[in-house]
Amino acid sequence: MSRVGNLPISIPNSVTVEKTGSKIVVAGPKGSLELMIHRGINVEVDDSQVLVKRKNDEPKLRALHGLIRNLIANMVMGVSEGWSKNLELFGVGFRAAGGGDKLTLNVGFSHPVEVQAPEGINFEVRDSVKIKVSGIDKQLVGQIAANIKKIKVPDVYKGKGIRYEGEYIRKKPGKAGKVGGAT
Repeated sequence: MSRVGNLPISIPNSVTVEKTGSKIVVAGPKGSLELMIHRGINVEVDDSQVLVKRKNDEPKLRALHGLIRNLIANMVMGVSEGWSKNLELFGVGFRAAGGGDKLTLNVGFSHPVEVQAPEGINFEVRDSVKIKVSGIDKQLVGQIAANIKKIKVPDVYKGKGIRYEGEYIRKKPGKAGKVGGAT
C-alpha cells in the first residue's frame, strides 16, 4: 500500500487540471505542463483535488503509484509557484554574467563558457558569483543546474568550482610533505 500515492493533491484556485484519455494537462499562471499516465494507473480529477489510484497490486504499478502522484504534485506546484536551484561559483576570478536565457561563465578556462537555456528555463545572476536557475518543470530545472555544475566540478583539494548553494565539499589533505607529515 503506497502511503505517498494515496495522498490527495490539492489544486489551488489559479490552477486547472484536465484529464484527456491517458494524458494529464496542468495549466496555471506560469504556464502549462503535460504528462502521459500508465494505463494501470487511474487519475481522478475533482474540483479541488486530484486522486491517484492503481488498478491492482502488481509490483510495477505499486512502484508507479507514488511516482505519478509526486509528478502531478510537482506539476501543480511548478505552474503555480515555480521551481528554482541556486548555484555558487568558488574560485579566484570565477564569475558569471548574463541572465534571461543566456549565461556566460568564466571559470578558469582559456575561454568563457556560454550556456543557452532551453525554453521554459530562466537564468538570474546575482553578485557575479551566484546563479539562480528557475522554471516550471522541476526535472528540467534540476537537469540544467546539474549541467552547469558539470562545467567545473568542485576540486577536492582547493574547493574551486561550481556548487549548489549550501553544498559542503569535503577537502582532501593533499600530499604528506605539504601538510606537515614525515617525509
